[in-house]
Amino acid sequence: MSFVTRLQWFFKTRWLHYTLAITLMTAVSLLQTIPPKMIGNTIDDIQKGHLTASDLSRTVVFLIGLALLLYVLVYVWITTLYGNSVLLEKLLRGRFMAHLTRMTPSFFQRNSTGQLMALATNDILNIGNTAGYGVMTLVNTLVGASVVIVTMISLIDYRLMLAALIPLPLLAVVISFLGRKVRARFMAAQDAFGKMNDHALESISGIRVLRSYVQENHDLAAFDDVTSVVMDRNREVSLLNALFQPLISLIVGVSYSIGIGYGSYLVFHGEISLGQLISFNIYLGMLIWPMISFGEFINVLQRGNASVDRVEQSFLQQPDLADQERPVQVDVPASIEMRGLSFTYPTAEQPSLRNISFTLERGGTLGIVGRTGSGKSTLLKQLLRQYPLAEEQLFIAGVPVEAIGLDRVKQWVSYVPQEHLLLSKSIRDNIALGKVDATDEEIAKAVEMASFTSDIALMPEGMGTIVGENGVMLSGGQKQRLAIARALILDAEILAMDDSLSAVDARTESRILQHIRKERAGKTTFITTHRLSAVSHADWILVLDEGRILEEGTHEELMHFGGWYRKQWERQQMEAGLED
Repeated sequence: MSFVTRLQWFFKTRWLHYTLAITLMTAVSLLQTIPPKMIGNTIDDIQKGHLTASDLSRTVVFLIGLALLLYVLVYVWITTLYGNSVLLEKLLRGRFMAHLTRMTPSFFQRNSTGQLMALATNDILNIGNTAGYGVMTLVNTLVGASVVIVTMISLIDYRLMLAALIPLPLLAVVISFLGRKVRARFMAAQDAFGKMNDHALESISGIRVLRSYVQENHDLAAFDDVTSVVMDRNREVSLLNALFQPLISLIVGVSYSIGIGYGSYLVFHGEISLGQLISFNIYLGMLIWPMISFGEFINVLQRGNASVDRVEQSFLQQPDLADQERPVQVDVPASIEMRGLSFTYPTAEQPSLRNISFTLERGGTLGIVGRTGSGKSTLLKQLLRQYPLAEEQLFIAGVPVEAIGLDRVKQWVSYVPQEHLLLSKSIRDNIALGKVDATDEEIAKAVEMASFTSDIALMPEGMGTIVGENGVMLSGGQKQRLAIARALILDAEILAMDDSLSAVDARTESRILQHIRKERAGKTTFITTHRLSAVSHADWILVLDEGRILEEGTHEELMHFGGWYRKQWERQQMEAGLED
């Protein structure tokens, strides 16, 4: 089966456990054929007048002992089998999360958060269910039915068995047809579930915006539409699932009718005994669960295959960037150079950067300014190696960046993005995110450099204060300074600050920049900003416009040119004077 083939890496490592579980299930099926035969023999002995009190006592004691043995065997195989299914879910979730950490931004542009959550929850749960409950139903169908049928042939009468099992081929045909329908509808239900996740995430994360625009009722109505689609898709799956049990019950009823009718005929003609007829009907009842198991197996297998398809499609998507087989070893980023670098986002039609060239020696500071949408953040992201670049456009220490190991480049760069991701943990944990073994002294130093010390002192639990989901308990300026402290504690070779001072006042900005210049002497810094005072000290400044370099030079040179930079500087200085 394709399900087993695609998960053979797991079944190969756990084959011993599955062998034990299947062996015990087979033993249980064999042992369960003993009580019906003993009951039939007892009835025949009663009818003939041969049953004694000691015989009845031995029979009762044996059946009780057999029941206890079956209890132990069933307990062992259930814990073994379902323990493996839970382990498979754990391994798959671990692999899935590891896969997500390797993916580049283009992957998350193609796959929504809701769909990824559906994969990590429902789909992996269905795969584990197939590896546990699915295996149980398969073994019960094949082994259980085979054992009972062989027992009926050998101990009762093959003609009665064949007559009673006439309806079974129809069962296989109908269930196979329904199984294919279930798979298609289940895929649609999972897609709808992913879209519902997306809507819920957006509503929860944007609840303050929804309230500010008084759109709660509109959002509730939209969410109701989404959940209605989920309900309809799952109802369509349930309608097909509901056909399995009545169909099986109908066929079992026909089998019982044939068994009792034809069996009574054989008893009247003396070809089988009354005890054998009763044993046969008990065996026929034992076939009900294998029949149900067959329907359940088809249902579970189709769901498992559909979920494996979805998860496998995600695993097949590889990151846009891959390490060289033999990366060049570079000790320190002695220089950073772009040579005619151009870049276009995967989903965009127009380039975001066009022919960008500059050289920055180690220890220098590069300021990047320009209008909104001019490409400032995009330029910084090239240092993070999130997107593929054309060869020999970005050099570090004279070596093309594509020839250097990805992990090596990431170790050099400490990045402060515009949108700060803060965990719902303490301030200390958020600052030490990239350096979990940081000492209290290192954290205190980073906090001081980010000019965040006085704010923390006013908080109820100081460093232990929980910031809430995505820093909901902090102001915009506090979030920025916490993110800056988190980057500074790494003391990386390259510090990239993407408009990270926009929410702090001019005096706080000045203090932070002074600390950075003092403590990071000899290390490289990139700063993008709209506030030109943040880059006036930079060794070189790029002015971007529509992805191109409009002007470049030092602060003094740009002021002398009298272009966009000077006009913006004078306007901002005048605004600052009016505010003072």
